[in-house]
Amino acid sequence: MKTVSDISALRAQIKAWHLQGLTIGFVPTMGNLHAGHISLVTEAKKRADKVVASIFVNPMQFGAGEDIASYPRTLADDKEKLVAKGTDLLFTPTPEIIYPKGLDKQSFVDVPNVSEGYCGESRPGHFRGVATVVCKLFNLVQPDFACFGLKDYQQVQVIQTMVEDLSMPIEIIPVVTSRETSGLAMSSRNNYLTSDEKATAPALYQSLLWLSEQIQTSTDFIGLAKQARKQIDEAGLKTDYIHICHARTLQPASEDDTELVILAAAHCGKARLIDNLRVSLHK
Repeated sequence: MKTVSDISALRAQIKAWHLQGLTIGFVPTMGNLHAGHISLVTEAKKRADKVVASIFVNPMQFGAGEDIASYPRTLADDKEKLVAKGTDLLFTPTPEIIYPKGLDKQSFVDVPNVSEGYCGESRPGHFRGVATVVCKLFNLVQPDFACFGLKDYQQVQVIQTMVEDLSMPIEIIPVVTSRETSGLAMSSRNNYLTSDEKATAPALYQSLLWLSEQIQTSTDFIGLAKQARKQIDEAGLKTDYIHICHARTLQPASEDDTELVILAAAHCGKARLIDNLRVSLHK
């Protein structure tokens, strides 16, 4: 695996592969890689001749008081995992390389509608930062495919919408959420959990499973979500939000919708957990 940090070296390698007619798969990450990230690399390897990964803790997607300073950085370990899975190129830029003018003078990408509400409401500016850095990375890597984990369901919809709206010739490949044996969705922020909190955290996913069963026979989506919120809070977490939505638009679900997604976030100690569950109704 080749590792580069500067844009000119990245572009030189990408150009060489394009001249050879090779397809490129891309896995953008913020590092501290776990099995969920590696599943994205595995999926990219199935589809592309060459796989590029990036590790960049993006300051634009962190809000005031959020955990960018303490966000876990494990580059040496990450490299070993990427090499083991056959990654061809790793791009590790600094904020100065990605945002040479500084954040306050950087052009940005805003994706309306799907970026609003849920994590967009809880973390103002977050999806602007995500869309901007992913757009820039897409311009640099020029991939044919890019793989994203469905744990960040709203993020996947934001990126898919951006690609469609800006006519980018890139196929977005959503990859199923990787879970621990307890059902807890894998996340770098799970490192913040104490052993007791790790025993409590799966209550978020359990509430999603319960809710998915209830909405097969009831369209009282608001009432059921309130009950699920109560379950989460009584388990010892602090619910940020839990909503039943149309799976593509992320608008509140109506009784006529058949493809739904339950979106949820909750605080467990220092960690903010997010999760979701797709539900198909048979009517």
